[in-house]
Amino acid sequence: MASIKNTQSKIKHKLLSWLDVAAITAWGVVMLKYWLTGKLNLLIHPDYFWLVISGGTGLLIIGFLKGVQVWKHRRRDQPPDNQQHINIFPPGWSSALLLTTAILGLMITPRVFASQTALERGVTDLLGATRSQPQSFRATVRPEERSLIDWIRTLNVYPEPDDHAGKKVKVQGFVIHPPELDQEHLVLARFVITCCAADAYPVGLPVQLPDSRDKYPPDSWLEVEGQMITENVANKRQLTIKATSLQEIPQPKNPYSY
Repeated sequence: MASIKNTQSKIKHKLLSWLDVAAITAWGVVMLKYWLTGKLNLLIHPDYFWLVISGGTGLLIIGFLKGVQVWKHRRRDQPPDNQQHINIFPPGWSSALLLTTAILGLMITPRVFASQTALERGVTDLLGATRSQPQSFRATVRPEERSLIDWIRTLNVYPEPDDHAGKKVKVQGFVIHPPELDQEHLVLARFVITCCAADAYPVGLPVQLPDSRDKYPPDSWLEVEGQMITENVANKRQLTIKATSLQEIPQPKNPYSY
């Protein structure tokens, strides 16, 4: 009877050890997969890619070394790690949870934030000054060459709408239909990431349309050309794009700004 229990104990230790190896390796694969498939920019600022790449590579190395260790101890009576640990969960549960989330990460593609998230988090430019700092602000850039984020940063430095009225504009972004705007207006927006997707926030500018916004559904991507005007939007003097051309475009490969 004791021999059977001892055999079962050794089998259990081996299974738990291989479960640890699988969990560590799987997370290394997940991190590198997001990088290699170009999905990492949906989750984290490019400045921190090196952390994910080095972390994923490190986990693969640790998983490989752990696997070699377990394999070498496969015929020994004692498990590879004899140290006693205090665990919050029963043995194996933590590794099983990590492995399960890693498998889900391999199966599920990160989704791009959309208009509903923007409305929930607040389209910043309509509510006040943005959090983006004008570190890359370039006054020499021609107005029609500025991106939507460039215009937001310009407003951070020169907030008076009349200073920009009459200037040409050509920007890209996704469509939001704020309930407080009428049918002749929508908001063209982008999400800005400062560190990771958890801190992403939306910025946008209102667009005065030549027709009803029903033609431009929420979350669709548009390239808008026109000129800047000053309007009262949502009971606030607001720099607004008076659109002369609206063209639907595919969602960019990298839909976020930094």
